[in-house]
Amino acid sequence: MSVVAIIGAGDLGGALASRLASRDRVREVRLIDAAAGVAAGKALDILQANPVEASATRVIAPTVSAASGAAAPGVADLSAVAGASVIVIADEVGPPVKEIQAEAGLALLGRVRSVNAVAPIVCAGASQAWLVALGTAELGIPATHLVGSAPLALVAALKALVALELNGSAQDVSLTLAGLPPQAVAVPWQTASVNGESLERLLDASALRRIESRIRYLWPPGPYALAAAAARMAEGLVAGSRQTLCGFTADTAGTAADGAFAGNAGSGRAAGNPRAPARPLRIEAGPGAGRWQIRAADLPAFSPQQHVALDAIL
Repeated sequence: MSVVAIIGAGDLGGALASRLASRDRVREVRLIDAAAGVAAGKALDILQANPVEASATRVIAPTVSAASGAAAPGVADLSAVAGASVIVIADEVGPPVKEIQAEAGLALLGRVRSVNAVAPIVCAGASQAWLVALGTAELGIPATHLVGSAPLALVAALKALVALELNGSAQDVSLTLAGLPPQAVAVPWQTASVNGESLERLLDASALRRIESRIRYLWPPGPYALAAAAARMAEGLVAGSRQTLCGFTADTAGTAADGAFAGNAGSGRAAGNPRAPARPLRIEAGPGAGRWQIRAADLPAFSPQQHVALDAIL
């Protein structure tokens, strides 16, 4: 049974649950939060919309179980992540609404992994790259099982900007990016295309520079864009995907040995200062029937200047 467990029923978590339900590609969505009443209310609202959406996805907010040891106020009951196909870390119910991160987020990751040690974990927030990096470096979660999906929302925003320049559709644009948003992002324009035609033939250098200058203002994406990106990543990890995605993944020696990340692999910086840069990703079959995992895709061709900038920062 395909089950996605979402930890955090804030704006992002609620939007993600709604997105997954409307797409009807998973059988069950579990919305988990210490504010169980809020999570239950959002789950019920989404469930009531299912007939309108022609969706059969079940959306539930598991009740706190005293036997689980998580009945204390302010503590989410994580027993519901057991048996989930994919686990998503989102945001807490406010006020204020905030993404799950920092030391509390790292402790939460450890608890989640102790309950379900096989499901891939998607960190949906824009501020959770640190969580991805430390989850691998300190908790030992394999980089194949821990990913941040927010860069996929930034890719979508870039496609929209390109489409505006061309007075076309973002659906026709193909591009990716790498780096650490928002201050260090490289876009390999020479491999970008629109309907199969090279983007560099359609837009001049000044137009591409104009788009690049706007990247910093596209970060962080809003909760609906983040939810759409996390939904695509989670669905790919449930059923597989042939598309090249983009996300935060731990910068280990195994993934840093190519392209612009090569300098970081042998310098010792990755070990002393764990990073989780954004980069193209693939979803491939993992160990066990019906299981999928993340694999870093080959980096596209960057310009010499982009190689130098990425290596200096990463």
